[in-house]
Amino acid sequence: MPDLATVAEWVGGAGKIVVLSGAGISTDSGIPDFRGPNGVWTKNPAAEKTATLSYYLGDAEVRKASWRNRVESPAWSAEPNAGHRAIVELERRGRLLAVITQNIDELHQQAGTTPGIVVELHGTMREVVCMSCGERAPMERALARVRAGEEDPPCRTCGGILKSATISFGQNLVPEDLARAERFAIESDLLLAVGTSLGVYPAAGLVPIAANNGARIVIINAEPTPYDDMADAVLRGSISELLPAIVG
Repeated sequence: MPDLATVAEWVGGAGKIVVLSGAGISTDSGIPDFRGPNGVWTKNPAAEKTATLSYYLGDAEVRKASWRNRVESPAWSAEPNAGHRAIVELERRGRLLAVITQNIDELHQQAGTTPGIVVELHGTMREVVCMSCGERAPMERALARVRAGEEDPPCRTCGGILKSATISFGQNLVPEDLARAERFAIESDLLLAVGTSLGVYPAAGLVPIAANNGARIVIINAEPTPYDDMADAVLRGSISELLPAIVG
């Protein structure tokens, strides 16, 4: 399997790099992942209900727990780490085609990646959406209402259920976002799968799409993934150390 220096050469020679990022890139910013050894759902399987649309819509207690979790989320104080900044450097050098992320924390944009080339497959935690009228608003407004005592704040326009503007289990991805992601995967000459378990679809399916269209595949993740055998290189270790090392 190619080593770090070889992967760095590939990165230096690529012109259309696509980064597919998952929760693992943000753990060094203090945001826990979901399915890793210390993941949110690994430690508390019941917490997965708060990310399941049917439970969220049908059970006020699940919604109340979700709002408590949102208020207390470490993501609000998290800052981009060296891994995020390495991706910004790829863009600065003209080598980055797109960032396709399963993350909802917007740390790529905060680091300096141009928002227009970030595809947020699973939405953003920084906005709320009404499940009845579709109105969107900054998340902070809703959190202020929770802090003031509202356990399950309804939409102020129609009274409907508010939810973070993220894609929950049982909820379809935005078709336009998925189409953009697939187009970027097809156009890429190198796909860096970073901090993702590659177990959630359709995001994981972007790896074979890129490979089948001639892209090199490099997987950087703490744990094995289902696509390690397909990859041209697999790197294990801290993403905030490995990404800067291969970008140089």
